[in-house]
Amino acid sequence: MDPANEECIDIGEMSPDEWNEFAIEQGWSDGFPLAMPTAAAVAKFTDICRGDNEPFAPLSPRQVLPTLPAMAANAVMAGCRPEYFPVVIAALRAVLQPDYNLHGSLATTHSCAQMLLVNGPGRTALGINCSGNCFGQGWRANATIGRALQLILLNIGGAKPGDMDRATQGSPAKFAFCYGENEEESPWQPYHVRKGFDANDTVVTLMAGEAPHNINDHGSTSGKGLLTTFAATLSQPGANTIYAKGPYFLIIGPEHAATLHRDGYSIKDIQAQIYERSKVHVSRVAAENRDSYAACGHLPVNDHYYLTQSPAEIHITVAGGPGKHSAYIPSFGATAAASARVNR
Repeated sequence: MDPANEECIDIGEMSPDEWNEFAIEQGWSDGFPLAMPTAAAVAKFTDICRGDNEPFAPLSPRQVLPTLPAMAANAVMAGCRPEYFPVVIAALRAVLQPDYNLHGSLATTHSCAQMLLVNGPGRTALGINCSGNCFGQGWRANATIGRALQLILLNIGGAKPGDMDRATQGSPAKFAFCYGENEEESPWQPYHVRKGFDANDTVVTLMAGEAPHNINDHGSTSGKGLLTTFAATLSQPGANTIYAKGPYFLIIGPEHAATLHRDGYSIKDIQAQIYERSKVHVSRVAAENRDSYAACGHLPVNDHYYLTQSPAEIHITVAGGPGKHSAYIPSFGATAAASARVNR
């Protein structure tokens, strides 16, 4: 099956090595070996989603309508199991929401990739890692679901590196960027419930963001101390959001989350504290940049640049395992965090 459309291709008696060389020649590869998208393999994926008839919007930058067989071919190539495919489809629906600005996030020189967060019972049913090393290697579901979405954008959408994808340096997150919230160790409501979904829904949330940035704090024994470290780490004048005012994610490790909750901090309290304490003083911003921001209508408030439009644009989840580390994911800026329910 051609991963860019519904056409069948004759791969004859190709060996896996021959298939991968052929895929590279066609421009279908992300650089890693690809599984063969045979008709039988693709059928297993399309059968599991046969009742999902909700139409898709045209996919940038080629502006083509993605079809189920073409998407399935990319999920097969990525190494997905058939049961992962509904998550991949939901992720594509999320990035196709207008506020996400998929075209801009694919064409930018920024290093953003499609961050894919999974909430709800599907996390455990599919074996998505939400705990230790959740951003790293070792879990098939995380690696292949994230990779499948990237291959769909590459092969169906046409976001090819050096052509449509103009990232100056890029990021390893462009290969695969998928994790789940550690709802079991979170002291607060799960992220998707706070967004208005039912606790029993499996939900994906996407954002065009950078790879995770570590926040190390082994010394603070209070919520106040942790928020001081969080805010200072986030407060950096090189962020896209300092002028584009997009969202970002703060991923709190379970040990840090327990300390904050013990000291009485709610999610809204954390958002409000980080919003105020992460603002960047004009003295830390180059004069040329201040002029550039002003020309675009981005002005400081009381000599400070805020990193988001409001505290609500600071999206907070709990993920990871033991250890006094948290992380944050800056966004492309001109984007939104978009969520979609996974069809059962």
